[in-house]
Amino acid sequence: MDIEGKVAVVTGSGSEAGIGRSAVLALARAGAAGVVVNCARDSSLPKAHAVAEQAEACGSRALVVQADVSKDDQCRSMMQRAHDELGRLDIVVNNAAATVRVRFEDLEGLTEEVWDLNVGVNLKGPFYCVRAAAPYLREHGDGSVVNISSIAGIRAVGSSSLAYGAAKAGVINMTMFLARALAPEIRVNCVTAGFVRGQWMEQSLGEERYTKAVERTSERIPRGRVADPEDVAQAIVSLVESDFVTGHNLICDGGFLIRD
Repeated sequence: MDIEGKVAVVTGSGSEAGIGRSAVLALARAGAAGVVVNCARDSSLPKAHAVAEQAEACGSRALVVQADVSKDDQCRSMMQRAHDELGRLDIVVNNAAATVRVRFEDLEGLTEEVWDLNVGVNLKGPFYCVRAAAPYLREHGDGSVVNISSIAGIRAVGSSSLAYGAAKAGVINMTMFLARALAPEIRVNCVTAGFVRGQWMEQSLGEERYTKAVERTSERIPRGRVADPEDVAQAIVSLVESDFVTGHNLICDGGFLIRD
C-alpha cells in the first residue's frame, strides 16, 4: 500500500511518548492525508491534541477522538467519524493497551476486574475496532490492519501479569483468523514488541526500577539495547506498505526471544 493520501486510525496514541504517537507521526511523514489520534481518558486529551499538532506539522490532517476501545459502540463511533470527517479509512493500528501488574505466582491477585481490564482493552478492543472499521476499509479494496502484541504473548516474560500475556497471545491468534476472514480486500498483520523504552513502562515500573530494567534487559538483547517507540513504528509502517503480507506476526524485540 502506498500510504500517500490514505487515512489511518491509531488507537492509544494520545501520549507524550509511546508506540501510538510514533506510529501516528510515521504514517504522517509517509504521506497519510489524515490520522485519528485516540485516547480513552479526559486526562489524556491535552497530550492527544499535542500529538495531533505534531502530525499536522508533518502534513496530515489530524482528528482527536476520545474512545474506550473496550466499548463496542465507542469503536463504531470512532471509525465512522474517521471515515466521515476525514473522507475515507484505509489503515487501523490497534495499539491501545492496559495492564495491572500482578506477579505470575499470585493467582489470587488475578481478580475478575484484572481479567476484565486485560481482555476488554487488549483483546476485545482490537476485535471491536476491526469489526467497526471493516466496511470502510473495504471501500477501496486495499485496507490494512496492524495489531500490536507483546512477547509476553509468546513466552512467560515481562513484569505485567498472566492475564496480560494471555490477552496478547490472543491478539496474535486473532490476527490470523481476521486475515482469513477479511481477505482479499483487507490485510491483517501483527507487530509483537519486546521491551519498549518510554512513558508507559516508566510509569508502570517506577523510575528506579525502570532504569534498572532498561540496563538489565539491554544486556540480554543481541542488538544491545531495548526498543524505542520509533523502532516499532517502523515495523508497523513496513507491514502497512507490504501488499502481499497478511496473517503475519512480526516480532520486534531486537532478538530477545532467540536468547536462551
